[in-house]
Amino acid sequence: MQIAVTQLVNGLVLGVLLFLMSAGLSLIFGLMNVVNVAHGSFFMLGAFFALALGELSGSFWLGLALGWIPAVIMGFGMERLFIRYLYHRPHLDQVLLTFGFTFVFSDVVRMIWGPEIRNIPVPEVLSGAVEIFGIILPKYRLFLIAFGGLIAVLLWLFLDRSRVGAMVRAGVDDAPTAAGLGINVHLLFGSIFALGVGLAALGGAAAGPVLGVYMGIDGEILIPAFIVVVIGGMGSLRGAFVSSMLVGIIDTLGKAYFPDLALFAIYLLMVLVLLTRPHGLFGVGRT
Repeated sequence: MQIAVTQLVNGLVLGVLLFLMSAGLSLIFGLMNVVNVAHGSFFMLGAFFALALGELSGSFWLGLALGWIPAVIMGFGMERLFIRYLYHRPHLDQVLLTFGFTFVFSDVVRMIWGPEIRNIPVPEVLSGAVEIFGIILPKYRLFLIAFGGLIAVLLWLFLDRSRVGAMVRAGVDDAPTAAGLGINVHLLFGSIFALGVGLAALGGAAAGPVLGVYMGIDGEILIPAFIVVVIGGMGSLRGAFVSSMLVGIIDTLGKAYFPDLALFAIYLLMVLVLLTRPHGLFGVGRT
C-alpha cells in the first residue's frame, strides 16, 4: 500500500509540473496559433533563476516567488521583437526561429551557471515527510500538488471569469473586430505569450528540488508537454489539466511496474485519443 500510494503521489507531482508547462504551451499554441519550441527553455531558465535568487538571498521562497519574472521579461521581449512578425507565417518558420532560441538559451545557461547539475534545497518547513493514515509521504511533494491545484484555479478564474480573459477570447476568435472595439490585440497577445512562458518558468522553479537544475531539462520536459497538449486539446485549460494528470500517473506507474512499456503507454494513450477525438479531449475544432 505504501509503495502504491507513493507512486500515485509521484505521478500527481509529475502531472502538476506537466500542467504548469503545458498550460502555457496550450495557450500559446492553441490560442495564438504559434508553435513555440523554445517553451522548454523557459522551464529551464525559471529553475536557474530561482536557484540564483535562492543562493543570493538564502530564501527558497524568494526564488520561487521571483525566479519566473526574468523569464517573463525575456519571453515578452522575444514576442515583441521576433514572434509577432511570424503570426501569419507558416508553422515551419515559427519552429525554426524558436528552435534557434533553444540553442541561444542553452549557451546563456552554460556561460553563467556551467554544465554541472545543481539542486535547490527544500526549506525546513517542507523537508522530511508526514504520516497520513499510516502512509509516509514527502512534504514537498504534497506541497507541489496543492500548489499546482491553486495555480489551476487561479488560471481558470483569470481566463473564464475576468474581463481580461474575455478580451483574450475575443482577440483569438476575431482579432480585427476586437481591435475595432478598442482592444490592443498585439499587446494582448504579447501578454498571453509572457503568461505562457511565465507558467513554464514557475514550473521550473518549483521542480528544482525534485528534478534538479541542469542543462537539458528543457528538452526532457518539452516532449511530454506537447503530448499533454495534443491529448487535452489546443487552447483548453481543462484539457491541459486532465491530460497532465493522466500522463503523469501513467508514466510514473508505468516506470515503476512496467518500465519497458511506460513510454509506449503514453503514446498509445495519445493515439487512442486522436482516433476517437481528433481535436483532443476538450479541444474544439477551428477552421
